[in-house]
Amino acid sequence: MTVTVALFTRDLRVRDNPVLAAAVAAADAVIPLFVFDDAILATSHGSPNRVGFLIQALADLDASLQDRGGALAVRHGDWVGEVVRLVEETGAISVHVARDVSAFAQQRAARLAEHVPVPVVFHDALAVVAPGTFKPYQVFTPYWNKWSDTAWRQPVPMVRRLIIPPDFDRGALPGSPAHRAPDVMRGGETEGLRRMKAWTARTLARYAEVHDDVAADATSRISPYLHFGCLSPLEVATRLRGRAGGEAFVRQLCWRDFFMQFLAARPDTAHRSVRREPEWIDDDEGLAAWQQGTTGFPLVDAGMRQLAREGFVHNRVRMVVASFLTKDLLVDWRTGAAFFMQHLVDGDLAVNQLNWQWVAGTGTDTNPHRVYNPTLQAQKFDPAGTYIRRYVDELRDVHAPDVHDPPPEVREKVGYPPPMVDHKAAIERRRARRAS
Repeated sequence: MTVTVALFTRDLRVRDNPVLAAAVAAADAVIPLFVFDDAILATSHGSPNRVGFLIQALADLDASLQDRGGALAVRHGDWVGEVVRLVEETGAISVHVARDVSAFAQQRAARLAEHVPVPVVFHDALAVVAPGTFKPYQVFTPYWNKWSDTAWRQPVPMVRRLIIPPDFDRGALPGSPAHRAPDVMRGGETEGLRRMKAWTARTLARYAEVHDDVAADATSRISPYLHFGCLSPLEVATRLRGRAGGEAFVRQLCWRDFFMQFLAARPDTAHRSVRREPEWIDDDEGLAAWQQGTTGFPLVDAGMRQLAREGFVHNRVRMVVASFLTKDLLVDWRTGAAFFMQHLVDGDLAVNQLNWQWVAGTGTDTNPHRVYNPTLQAQKFDPAGTYIRRYVDELRDVHAPDVHDPPPEVREKVGYPPPMVDHKAAIERRRARRAS
């Protein structure tokens, strides 16, 4: 009996999975494998919110594999070492795995190809249009035009039946980590498909009109499922392209691909600015207030409290809180990006780091001086203050227009802090430091 290994990473699904399909086709039997990599778990990438989501996703994947006659093997330790050990133990003839884009992922893949004593076959499974399909772009609009004109691969037919070798040690999933956000989303392909189906029926047709309405919470919330590959971005894009509201949503998937292709070509930009930086300020007190959602700016505080409660923040609000930290407080974007990576269930290195740079004015935004006024943003995208009251308990009985910038007497009455900075003066300070 010939055996292959399907090495899962961020493709935790059975639908449109080139890795699993190729591994099944290449031998009599396949070992679906996931390795909990100690090098990842020891960093912010091992966030309790994401690890908990990951464990649920793996349990769901295991159930789907068992429905098809297989099962998921789980190992813990050095990622390359564990794959080598399994190959040697089972006599596998090849290993199949998805390409990824970060410097860590690229280096890890190179080590795998070097040390595994059988062929390692890499597949494109994490994006709609794989990074490297065409030359890298630094500006989104021409990338979008090229991306839209590029032929997409066809989704891979779902594996219906697989055989695993008898009597191999499957290992076991760990328990869920402590200290997770109380309302974090549940992981897994089954849940991702359910959410996507319900959201598509309910909201897709009016997505372009409502996606910035922060109170309506009308975004799909599938970003964690895309990050872990519980949903195939290609399959999602293929299904929604051409439908009413579909192009606006597919454009968001293109943004994800844009950041992935940029990071693949420039792995250093996960931690190094693309553009010239301002002179950052070490503001421990301001940083703590931002992290705790006590800045005195209701929309900023609502966003940071949503992050603490759900491990998720509405995308419009992510831009506002990132702008506040980097442009009002002049705190280094890397500090904010790291805090997000510690808490976001959808924390994706390419999307998170490069979005932070985009907002901070150090990245790919063609207008690096763009500023989000938190009060005006609240008035525009949460006009009734519903989102603010949902997450800022002190303001639950304060209504518009006061809820967007409560008067001093209201703040004192409800125990809500005054604004920690004057927004206009803070932005002028940034401009002065940028010009110096």
